[in-house]
Amino acid sequence: MMNDVIIAGGGLAGLFNALQLNRAGLRVTVVEKKSYPFHRVCGEYISKEILPFLNQLGINVFSLGASHIKRLEVTATSGTIFSQKLDLGGFGISRYAFDDYLYKLCQTEGVSFLLDTRVDDIRFTNNGFEVVLPHRILTAPLVIGAFGKRSNLDSKLKRPFFLRHSPYVGIKIHARIDFPDDLIQLNSFKNGYCGVSKVEDGRFCICSLAHRNDLREQGSLEAFQENIINRNPYQKEVFRNAELLMDKPEVINEISFEKKQPVENHILMSGDTAGMIAPLCGNGMTMAIHSAKILSAIIIQYYYPGKPFTAPARAALEQTYRQAWNQQFARRLWVGRQLQHLFGNNRLMHTAIQMMNKMPPMANWMVKQTHGKPLA
Repeated sequence: MMNDVIIAGGGLAGLFNALQLNRAGLRVTVVEKKSYPFHRVCGEYISKEILPFLNQLGINVFSLGASHIKRLEVTATSGTIFSQKLDLGGFGISRYAFDDYLYKLCQTEGVSFLLDTRVDDIRFTNNGFEVVLPHRILTAPLVIGAFGKRSNLDSKLKRPFFLRHSPYVGIKIHARIDFPDDLIQLNSFKNGYCGVSKVEDGRFCICSLAHRNDLREQGSLEAFQENIINRNPYQKEVFRNAELLMDKPEVINEISFEKKQPVENHILMSGDTAGMIAPLCGNGMTMAIHSAKILSAIIIQYYYPGKPFTAPARAALEQTYRQAWNQQFARRLWVGRQLQHLFGNNRLMHTAIQMMNKMPPMANWMVKQTHGKPLA
């Protein structure tokens, strides 16, 4: 089959791009290195700003059991706590369930998938792409990079962030715990923090960002949890009677929050591949979906199936996407990088929470900077 678009990566950004482009009449193939359903390291919280867009697509996350998140708490190891009602609120749903649902929806509607398949390289030549797989080469006029936080493809493209080592490690587990259904809690500890919120089926997502040196010093995840994470009394209470629901945590190394480019070697990057917001901002899944909405609309604007895709049209598409990406996300990402410095520093976190309690307007401003307006 001739492809109009090949998407490298089948996470939220990849799947939402595939769904929209397929519905616009483009021939789409998604290449994903795993098979659905599977877990991903993710905080599994989505701002309700995305609900109007999901409704337009005919997607009802609450029919999948998504939880309603209405409140935010931020805590420090000192025991200080900040609480706030979320204006729009959010919902919790696991990537295990949501990605699998989207995969089946895309497949039913005609999107092609190559699962358990690694993309070894993406080459731009003669105004088109060759996507190199282990035993074959696919070609297409357009390629979307949706391969997540960190990939061998980032190395192939010599992306600057990949060449600089990051000390951050992501760790996610699902558990049954005694915890409010409508709360997302961010608990700071030395050099990191942990987010806790409900997803579907009575499960709670517990997702931490930690420093690799602390993990190495402790020697095991169990020791790290006991001696580092549990120094935050709120997080210690979360783990006290937790019934773990996964055989082992999902772990990803070298998570980078450095600035990335939305277009690299003519590949159109989407989701975390284009830029990753600090997890404490709790909105990475929302940004991945929103970025797919933006990118798909621009592709549909400039690319017409069956007609030659000229170099000037490609240049215009890429420039339009760069501008749209930066206009929508550049400030959010910058704010996220600044807030990132607070978490993990026990003294600064204690002071920041005290300030937020004394100055609620400042706290409201910080939350709004990492969220957007409802997507029409």
